[in-house]
Amino acid sequence: GIPLRSADRPDLVPLVFAGGTSCCNPEPMAPFLDLMVLGEGEEVDIEVLRLFQKARDEGWEKRRFLVEAAKIQGVYVPSLYAPEWNADGTLSALTPLEGAPEVVTKRIISNLDKSYYPTAPIVPSTEIVHDRVNVELFRGCVRGCRFCQAGYVYRPIRARSAERVIEIGKESLKNTGCQEATLLSLSSSDYKHLTEACDGLLDWCEPQNISLSLPSLRADNFSMALMERLQKGRKTGLTFAPEAGTQRLRDVINKNVTEGEIFRTCLTAFEGGYTAVKLYFMLGLPTETDADLEGIAELGQKIVDLYYHQENKPKGKPVSVSISVSTLVPKPFTPFQFEPQISKEETERRQYYLRNCNKNRKVNISWHDSATSYMEGVLARGDRRLSRVIEAAFKKGCKFDSWTEYFSLEKWLETFKECGIDPDFYTSRRRAYDEIMPWEHLDYGVSKSFLISENKASHAGVTTPNCREKCSACGAARYGEGVCFEKR
Repeated sequence: GIPLRSADRPDLVPLVFAGGTSCCNPEPMAPFLDLMVLGEGEEVDIEVLRLFQKARDEGWEKRRFLVEAAKIQGVYVPSLYAPEWNADGTLSALTPLEGAPEVVTKRIISNLDKSYYPTAPIVPSTEIVHDRVNVELFRGCVRGCRFCQAGYVYRPIRARSAERVIEIGKESLKNTGCQEATLLSLSSSDYKHLTEACDGLLDWCEPQNISLSLPSLRADNFSMALMERLQKGRKTGLTFAPEAGTQRLRDVINKNVTEGEIFRTCLTAFEGGYTAVKLYFMLGLPTETDADLEGIAELGQKIVDLYYHQENKPKGKPVSVSISVSTLVPKPFTPFQFEPQISKEETERRQYYLRNCNKNRKVNISWHDSATSYMEGVLARGDRRLSRVIEAAFKKGCKFDSWTEYFSLEKWLETFKECGIDPDFYTSRRRAYDEIMPWEHLDYGVSKSFLISENKASHAGVTTPNCREKCSACGAARYGEGVCFEKR
């Protein structure tokens, strides 16, 4: 019974707002939400709620509350910005109203050790998928993969101390009774104090038969000794993400992982008793050719050969190489935000081409649904006009669309046509560097000039060093925190 659009909710209550990385491009949902929080919410959420309490107690009108909320760093009030369009459909301006800031800057937590962490979460009485304690090691990523939105919007990199990680892990396990803990971050094996944190937790976990797991591994810093400790008796498989099948394309995306490092990592895992490897790749990357797709299948074949050619190959244990291929959806605040997304038809052509390249039954290739990837692409870089489509599609029954049994691309395309909006406008065209993006008024710490330089570097096949090797002047250093200010 709550009206969908903010304009149709004139009273202070109910107040509808959102936050997190889903708001990196908030424009498609802008008319529905009263405000959005950009960045990390531990501090700014409290500031918003305190202002709301004051507004409620003093009987403010909703408009006054929203104008005051817009003065809090990290708060974006969509109704205080008026979009204008060029004749070609691109954005010409997004004008702030009533004193709203021209640019809304994200909020970050400077010191993770001092920030609140939920060590007594609700434990459900039903079985859940992630039935474990999660401990966050650090935020951000030093690597700079050019397709990865999270790696850019969470800059600068900030880490917890090993002592605090151990403390959080112990408290959470005591309070929940979970039998497993996972050490989480975008690239957990890049955590500088990983061994110290793991040893401290394992000394407490092992006597109580509590297991510790570590996702997000990289092929260039994989430690078998550490994994042996973490996965005693559970050598089921290891997962890595080369992302591209050839070194040329890995350089384009700035993956900075070589084929030799992948092979050394797999051989180390095989020698340690592992018989299954899962590899993540992307399809539709800029400059990708059929030769790059062939490289994915060839890499899987080479890993199978590596297993059977090792000196102490286990008898009677076949190897399994699983390859999962997702379609690139270019995201805001990444160097690929300017790139076109390949069409649904081209996605399917490349998927079938890759499948036909694989000649080995020990290599299993799976991929994401092309229709879902297409809709993700439309919404990822959409503008405020898409809200009409979203609302109309919802009223037609489009909901829970991430579940395949509910998703209907035909309904969405029909709705686009009825609304007079071409979805390909948001997916298949290359954006000029000087085009005003729908998210141009939002600042996530990385400058547009840096994203342009990285986009140019990708087409030249030039890689960029990671943040611990050299500062590339992305813009995040202005926060005065994180790896940018480490003493070298």
